[in-house]
Parts: sequence; structure tokens; C-alpha cells
Amino acid sequence: MTVYIDVVLIENLIMNYIIIFATGIILKIKMKQIRMILGSLIGAIYTIIAYVSNLRIYSNFILKFILSIIIVYISFNPQTQKQLWKSLLIFYLTSLVFGGAAFAIIYVVRPQEILRNNQLIFGTTSMKVILFSAILAFIVIILAFKIVKNKISKKDMFCDIEVKINEEIIKTKAMIDTGNFLKEPITNKPVVVIEHTLLYDCIPKQILNNIEQILGGDFSNVPEEIREEYISKLKFIPFSSLGKQNGMLIGINAKYIKIKSEENENINENVIVGIYNKSLTKRGEYRALIGIELV
Repeated sequence: MTVYIDVVLIENLIMNYIIIFATGIILKIKMKQIRMILGSLIGAIYTIIAYVSNLRIYSNFILKFILSIIIVYISFNPQTQKQLWKSLLIFYLTSLVFGGAAFAIIYVVRPQEILRNNQLIFGTTSMKVILFSAILAFIVIILAFKIVKNKISKKDMFCDIEVKINEEIIKTKAMIDTGNFLKEPITNKPVVVIEHTLLYDCIPKQILNNIEQILGGDFSNVPEEIREEYISKLKFIPFSSLGKQNGMLIGINAKYIKIKSEENENINENVIVGIYNKSLTKRGEYRALIGIELV
């Protein structure tokens, strides 16, 4: 069977480009054509080298993994390690779905002429079939990710919680904040953020109504007996959020937090309540924030 290197190069260039393009759409990042083309070209050249060479090194997993990182880095220019690993994960998932869908179509159309060499699979299928399978696979990938995203309904973002502080129990609705990894820096306990008005039955009002002053080290509005009781109980928790890079919360140990959902109920005894001295929402849809790890 005759395999033309230039045809293989073009086919892989096109397919690599579509995979990179689909990955960029899923990641919702701004893409540059020159970077996408360069990343696609590197992948296509590797395929040609791997095909014409009999050396096993080209089928080595570590080498392929390094190549994937190079392609992702060139194509998307991630600025942090987190962005790099996220891009790499989506790139792999997209490649797997794309490869499976594209190969299935080619196999159905012309299964009789498939060549395997150095752990690489080539077909003599026409360029029209290659392009058709690539476009169809691209559509399948985008639709699949949209369907999965839409399955995450609003009810999955909220849960009912029960928190016990100083023998008093507070019940409220909380939003599950997937970006909340807030922890108390000394004990490394996770922090549940709750509106201060919910805590009047378990923490003195003189504390709750003077949060800003206490954060500044001013306890003048807090009676001495309350100050002596609570000064060792209060935790100071630094945080960063949109519009506030160096924020600070006052927190206090909770005896437990019980998180209730339709499927199950979780209880965590190692948690700190961060006191928020404003309202989390205008309409009061929820009055607490919890991190995904507690759920």
C-alpha cells in the first residue's frame, strides 16, 4: 500500500487544527491563528517522523506526553500551571472524542484499507471523507460539552446547611461556590462564609455589629467581659476576590456543619465560619457560601 507523506502531513495538520480549535472553544480562550497552525504543524511533523522511523522512542508515552505539553503551550500560551494542566486535560479529552468519532466514520466508510505502522494508523480514505469526519467529530464534541454544561442546573448550585456554634444551631440555604478554596491559614480548616445577621443568636451583637472595627484592631465598642471571652476564639482569615485582593474575614470555630442535598447528607466537624458583615445577595436567595470540597 502506497502512503504519500505530503497527504499524511496535510491530513494530520487539518485534524490537529480542528482538535486545537475545539479545545480553545471549550476553554473559552482567545486564540491566535499563527499559534494554532504552529501547534498543529508540530503534531503533524511528529506523526511523519514516527511513521518513517522504526525507532521505538517515537511511540514512547513520556515523549508523547511532552509533545502534548509543547502543543498545548504553543497553541494556547497558558500563563499559569493551573491553566496549563486544565488546557492539557481538555486537549486530551477532545482528542479522544475526536479520534474515536473520526476513526469510526472512516472505518464504516472504507474499512478495507487501514494501515498500522509504529503504533500509528493511516487510511487511504479520500480527503473528503477525512474532512467530513473531522467536521462531524467537531460538532459532536461541542454539542456534548454544551449538553453536559446544561445538565448542571441551578438546583445543583444550592444546598441546605445546618451549623452549630456555641450550642446554637443556624439553618440556611447556601450556594456551592466551586471557586471557594478559602481556609483558615493556621489550622488549614475550610471556611464557610455566613451573613452576620444569621449569627445573632450564637455570637454577641457587640462582636457582629463591629466587624470592621475589630478587623482594624479596635475593640472599644465591645464590653470587656465579651472581649476577654472572644479574643482567643476569633480567627483572622485573609482572602482574595474580584475587586478585593487583600481582604480579611473574622471567623469562629463551628462544632459542625451539616450539608443536606437530595441525595445525601454530609457532616463535617472541622470547619470555621467566616462572618460576612453584608448581604451576599439582594433578594436573599442564599445567605452562605460553601466550598466544593465540603460537598
